[in-house]
Amino acid sequence: MAIAVYGATGHTGRLVTAELLARGQDVILAGRDERGLRALAAELAAPDRVHVHVAPLDDSEALRRLARGADALNHCAGPFTTTGPPVAAAAAEAGIPYVDHAIEPHPVKHLFDAFQGTAERTGAVLIPQMSFYGGFGDLLAAAAAAGLPDVEKVTVGYAVTGWRMTRGAVSTANLLIGEIDRISYADGAQRIGPVEVRNSVFPFPPPVGPRTTIVPFPSGEVVTVPRHVPTRAVEVQLTASTFEEEQIFSSVDASPQERARTEFTVAVQVVRAGGGGRNAHVRGRDIWRAAAVASVEAVLRLTGGEGPCKAGVFSPAEAFEAAGFLRTLADQGVFEAALPEP
Repeated sequence: MAIAVYGATGHTGRLVTAELLARGQDVILAGRDERGLRALAAELAAPDRVHVHVAPLDDSEALRRLARGADALNHCAGPFTTTGPPVAAAAAEAGIPYVDHAIEPHPVKHLFDAFQGTAERTGAVLIPQMSFYGGFGDLLAAAAAAGLPDVEKVTVGYAVTGWRMTRGAVSTANLLIGEIDRISYADGAQRIGPVEVRNSVFPFPPPVGPRTTIVPFPSGEVVTVPRHVPTRAVEVQLTASTFEEEQIFSSVDASPQERARTEFTVAVQVVRAGGGGRNAHVRGRDIWRAAAVASVEAVLRLTGGEGPCKAGVFSPAEAFEAAGFLRTLADQGVFEAALPEP
């Protein structure tokens, strides 16, 4: 079995590759930089298990060959506004499992809109935002809302300290900050257009506690959560202090050890129309490793026959039983989890 990692030379790609190798998988290092890919392959020193495939985004035939030669594809190279469609198209046409690390709501929406028919025809399963931002919120929302009637609102809160952005993350952030037409979900409907960015306070669990947040934070839960939680509103918030930290935009050359110092809490509050509701959260360190392990867990479940019983495009919580998936990640040391009892 060989898993393709597109964007393998980036920080997330390297973590995904290391996790796959640690779990006994062969890896195809893929991307646009041949010199970087071959240097990484030499660094890994596993010639029988590591292969290189150069596939620029504008070379559709090279991307198709990559997908045809892989058992699954883990897409790690952002911004996904640019990189997502051509790589996802190759996987969908080849009929193989695909996961990505998108955060941007528009590329997440595009995957559902553009590739459902192709995936159903070829037998592919595609999962966008199988990562830290977007993926954890989607899974927590499903775990917290399970069995609750009359859900009025799902609020996802991210508390992140020590975030050191990669070049790809900075490019993505610049796109999102300048975006005018944002996707939102309110009053039971998805909307695209300008939104008012404001401050709020989210009640994170101890030891974080209530924190001032940026609302809305542009993350893909506004697209995915309404697919499986019958709610009238979805909102994503991020601690305002995250972007006030001096190093966040100036750390593109940070070492892997420095990037691993991130601390995070992801919390979900599900509120019912008649009052009451339910909370769930995870807490851990190193958002990059957390994303890598989650995406690898998803890929290996899909290649092992675990996942949706039909082909198509799915959110993380549509593809897998949410609470069970989160507990597996907790058992693997990705985070500590506080989930509703089954």
